Amino acid sequence: MFTIRQAHPDDSEILAHIARHTFQETFATENNLTDMDLYCSKSFGTEIQRQEILDPNCATILAETEDQLIAFAQVRLHSPKECVAADRPAELQRLYVGKEWHGRGVAHKLMSKILSTASDAGANHIWLGVWEHNPRAIAFYGKYGFKAVGEHIFQFGSDPQRDLVMMAEIHKSFIA
Repeated sequence: MFTIRQAHPDDSEILAHIARHTFQETFATENNLTDMDLYCSKSFGTEIQRQEILDPNCATILAETEDQLIAFAQVRLHSPKECVAADRPAELQRLYVGKEWHGRGVAHKLMSKILSTASDAGANHIWLGVWEHNPRAIAFYGKYGFKAVGEHIFQFGSDPQRDLVMMAEIHKSFIA
């Protein structure tokens, strides 16, 4: 059993830990360790997470059991992107679930909360960047109506990687 909730500044340290852990768990086998360390150190520190939690344009959503944080998502509530043809887009910046929780409905519950949070903030579309070599994530997002609308470079340490930019209309049917 798990619950979904908004993050608080007190969650910064544990969020930084799970962010680094789930990112490495997802991408370490297909990437250079030096680039992995460089990216994680610039993206997942405690103070970085604290600032993101405090940012009024960012919503950080946590999934947890009684004794551990198991997943998280971060949404930029107002985030235009050149290739995203929408007047009020939000950006799904991060969505990571610990591997031991894959297939247990955590990502779907998080996505429902992501979409309701973005909708409540006035967004009518949501977009994201997903690594072109991550078919599991691409398939997951496709279930929510995300379609490729462009691409951008994701700077992973010293390695410029190609991300697909995917966008979906926020449908009430996907919001629990």
